[in-house]
Amino acid sequence: MGQGPSGNRQGLPGDRKPTEAIRKTRNSSRRPHRLVSAENSASRRAGGCCPAATVTPLTKCKLRLLKLERIKDYLLMEEEFVANQERLKPQEEKAEEDRSKVLSVVGLLQDEVDPMVSVMKVEKAPLESYADIGGLDAQIQEIKEAVELPLTHPELYEDIGIKPPKGVILYGEPGTGKTLLAKAVANSTSATFLRVVGSELIQKYLGDGPKLVRELFRVADDLSPSIVFIDEIDAVGTKRYDAHSGGEREIQRTMLELLNQLDGFDSRGDVKVILATNRIESLDPALLRPGRIDRKIEFPLPDIKTRRRIFQIHTSRMTLADDVNLEEFVMTKDEFSGADIKAICTEAGLLALRERLAQEPDIANLSLSDEEDAALLVGGAIRAEPTPPANCELSCAEIVYAREDKC
Repeated sequence: MGQGPSGNRQGLPGDRKPTEAIRKTRNSSRRPHRLVSAENSASRRAGGCCPAATVTPLTKCKLRLLKLERIKDYLLMEEEFVANQERLKPQEEKAEEDRSKVLSVVGLLQDEVDPMVSVMKVEKAPLESYADIGGLDAQIQEIKEAVELPLTHPELYEDIGIKPPKGVILYGEPGTGKTLLAKAVANSTSATFLRVVGSELIQKYLGDGPKLVRELFRVADDLSPSIVFIDEIDAVGTKRYDAHSGGEREIQRTMLELLNQLDGFDSRGDVKVILATNRIESLDPALLRPGRIDRKIEFPLPDIKTRRRIFQIHTSRMTLADDVNLEEFVMTKDEFSGADIKAICTEAGLLALRERLAQEPDIANLSLSDEEDAALLVGGAIRAEPTPPANCELSCAEIVYAREDKC
């Protein structure tokens, strides 16, 4: 009696420690759940027990399930692909062997080229050479220095410190040997030779002319070293003036494209240009300026020395009579070109052929009333007997007649 609550006190028999009660409560809450089968749960619900709660999966679980399903589909597709590869591999190997036996590489397709430009390329070199040109020694030397040497020996110009000419123009009277000299250049050089007439650059439709010029120089650049020979350049290179029709404007546009290709922004490299004309006074000054055409080569009418050389060339394969004196024709005062001299020799040969056919009528039973009939028999007579007989000599009178007939 008189003891406070803080004193020692014996525990009553019914008292339990609070810790033990808490521990038992926790142990009872940690009991494992029993697995209930679907039959037991259904019987319980039928017996009146409480129904099971509906389990709703979370969104995270749905996404994970979707991911797993996609992985499964991918694995199935991969398995099917591997199976097909193992099954089709022998067939592919067999097909590859068959293709290797049947197919083969024949050649490589080149870039598209205008058919007109393909025709301009000289596949077979001409037969004319520098030896077939009578006289014109200075002209031959100039064109060799401007066209051939820059392609064959460019180091000579580099040592001197100059750039070789880009192009030359050949001008003079008709029949003086301009085109013949260009043929000799094509025969003596191994470069690609493209020849075109100025009138070919004039096309019907708008823009085709400049396009053809661009294509021509593009092919020449691809096949370099190359030489482009444009004959009768006055067809497109005339002086510019106020055009009143669409055709004249198209010709001027073609000439402007030619000016651009000769000396434009792009370098021409190993592409040399040779122009030829009979009327250099009608050409545009922009076409003839240095930088485009660096050398102008004139072809005058042949002098006495040149005439003698031309006669020797054309009569070297002909059988001349003893009374033929070529000096009479060389020293004549008449002015005629090399083409006229060739025509004189050809006409004299036709007259000799007429005389032969008159003496031997078995060769052809035709009335030879003029030179045209005789010309028709030239090929057959030469094929029948390559070596001319002694009575087929050219007399001086026949050559005189031929010259007077032509000149």
